[in-house]
Amino acid sequence: MCKLSVNINKIATIRNARGGNVPDVLQVALDCERLGSQGITVHPRPDQRHIRYTDVLELKPRLTTEFNIEGYPNKEFIDLVCSVKPAQVTLVPDPPEALTSNAGWDTIKNEAFLKDVVAHFHSFGIRTSIFIETDVKMIENAVKTNTDRIELYTESYAKNYPINKEKAIADFIIAAKKANEMGLGINAGHDLDLNNLAYFAQNIPGLLEVSIGHALISDALYFGLENTIQLYLREIKKGLSNQ
Repeated sequence: MCKLSVNINKIATIRNARGGNVPDVLQVALDCERLGSQGITVHPRPDQRHIRYTDVLELKPRLTTEFNIEGYPNKEFIDLVCSVKPAQVTLVPDPPEALTSNAGWDTIKNEAFLKDVVAHFHSFGIRTSIFIETDVKMIENAVKTNTDRIELYTESYAKNYPINKEKAIADFIIAAKKANEMGLGINAGHDLDLNNLAYFAQNIPGLLEVSIGHALISDALYFGLENTIQLYLREIKKGLSNQ
């Protein structure tokens, strides 16, 4: 079964816009779990413009589903993750000033660095995932870092899905098959939504987790949080049932 992990960064963005604690990030995370989410994702950045380091520390002891912390592995991030010990850390190669994650790792150029970081997280019992594009060579080399999983960066799929969904998914199918062949678990995220999620889940063999934030929180403004989470779970189930 592919799990749905809700990225709650956008909730923190709304809170930070006015100060105070409305909406309450911790309460929303707990509500997401209660309403069916099988995981919670956060992406703390150095400028703390949405999720703050203090949020991460408050979330960990209260969550009952899988906690996934994603971000660039600088010293502060590494120290935070190792102190919290989430179920999973997702390594993203984005600089501090990036608006959002917009590229995957070059696992060839960064092999030694990633291998050291992965080993460090493994020493704390934390599962690792590397944010990556569909280049088969990068997936093959990801194995050398000893990562447990890769997270497929799905922006190009989402962008091209309305134009030609078969073409949009093609490289991701090849990438997923290579990951399966290499023994890597597969996560996915970025711009997945109610329109394109089922088709993605249907066509990606071995998909273990999708992390969705912006689209899901936006949909919740129209459909309500409980209904929205159920709608996303339904799309995942629909896709898997059509494999």
